[in-house]
Amino acid sequence: MTVLYTGVIITIVSENRNPSKSLAYILLLVFVPIIGLLIYYFVGRKPLFKRMALEKRRLVDLQKMQHYYKELAPQMEERLLLLEQQIGDMAFPFRYLYYQNQSLISTGNAVTLLNNGEEKFPALFEALENARSHIHVEYYILTADDIGNRVIDILLRKHREGIEVLVVVDDVGSNHIKNIPKRLREAGIPFLKMMPVVFDSLSNSNFRDHRKIVIIDSEIGFIGGINLDERYINNGKHKLYWRDAAVRIEGRAVKLLQVQFLLSWFFSGGKDVFGDRKKYFGNEHEKKGNAIVAIAASGPSSPVPYIMETILLAISQAKKTIRICTPYFIPNEQLTSALVIGAANGVAIELIMPKKSDSFIVQHASFSFLKPLLQRGVRVYLYEKGFMHAKTISIDNSLAFVGTVNMDTRSFFLNFEITSVIYEPTLCKVLEDSFEQDKQNSRLVTLEGWKRRPAIQRGFDSICRLLAPLL
Repeated sequence: MTVLYTGVIITIVSENRNPSKSLAYILLLVFVPIIGLLIYYFVGRKPLFKRMALEKRRLVDLQKMQHYYKELAPQMEERLLLLEQQIGDMAFPFRYLYYQNQSLISTGNAVTLLNNGEEKFPALFEALENARSHIHVEYYILTADDIGNRVIDILLRKHREGIEVLVVVDDVGSNHIKNIPKRLREAGIPFLKMMPVVFDSLSNSNFRDHRKIVIIDSEIGFIGGINLDERYINNGKHKLYWRDAAVRIEGRAVKLLQVQFLLSWFFSGGKDVFGDRKKYFGNEHEKKGNAIVAIAASGPSSPVPYIMETILLAISQAKKTIRICTPYFIPNEQLTSALVIGAANGVAIELIMPKKSDSFIVQHASFSFLKPLLQRGVRVYLYEKGFMHAKTISIDNSLAFVGTVNMDTRSFFLNFEITSVIYEPTLCKVLEDSFEQDKQNSRLVTLEGWKRRPAIQRGFDSICRLLAPLL
């Protein structure tokens, strides 16, 4: 057995992971050998076939995005210059994504904040019913309940009307879909699963498609944290109140979502339809509003964590306020440093997270990261009305992030994630108002009160923190 454990430790070290993650696995092997070995085998390894698939996606994504964006580069250079003159330092995240060949800069969009499923689903149903050309759907969770089945009923009807419908879901997240795949495939609607699994195991929790987007006619798009599941409409069927957010985007920026969907579609085994430029990208839509939008997307196939770096860059430019909602808060050193430096520089930083998470370990690991923030003046609120599942950031009442990204290592490095980056003071005002409302349903955490918590709670935090690099 000693030889086995030594070999595993040598393997972990040779993989050149983040040192904290490597150390976490080694500590598990040393102090709880059998459990540590099982956790590493089922969670820590990246099997060869997955490494090969992710490397293939990395190369394909870079090739297709560079080719697509290169055609519009001269126009974008001019647009970037005007943007910097217009919004100053808030242009930095847009500039970064453009120079990384990750997103064009899209102006003239209309963006509407949709709080909870109560606001998102009626808007989604209406947009789906009015589709004229195509509907593309990509979700982490699709459930065969009242919401999921209604969406499928609309898709089947639109398909009969001659509308192109493509659906891709995550194979692990969408594990309660019953006969939905059969209904779609029998009707002739392509239905694919991202990173399909042969059997359930802990290892399948990594490299998931955590995105939640819909594209309609390349003119209307939806993005946010709300899955296709009736839990999000708070209709009384489920005890827990779900607080979440999404946005409806109308205008040129929807083509940026279209690009990301087609990359996921191709990776999941779908036909390469990038060549149909006229259908998906050909028409230049008229101005719909005043929002400037970019799309940040990244995942385990990305050469660098584009979303994390975009968020860090935006936080570093904040002058007045940063307001964050997240269901999971397990920051790496870069994010923690950015927040405490911002607070020390006079930026009013507020964070809302759930008082009670859906994971005991994640919750206590998250709590272990709060003390340094409280010491530097970050105001932390624990949401008490239900489960805070929104993934939003608002900076200086002008720049917003709304998407699928949690403030944790899993979202930054292990899952396929996506977020909208929006410069629109009017939208930010609505987002700020929602944040203030959520504060009324939350408890402010004080440093003194946090220190006085029972020793057993603080002990759980410390133990769970050891697993933070693995969560």
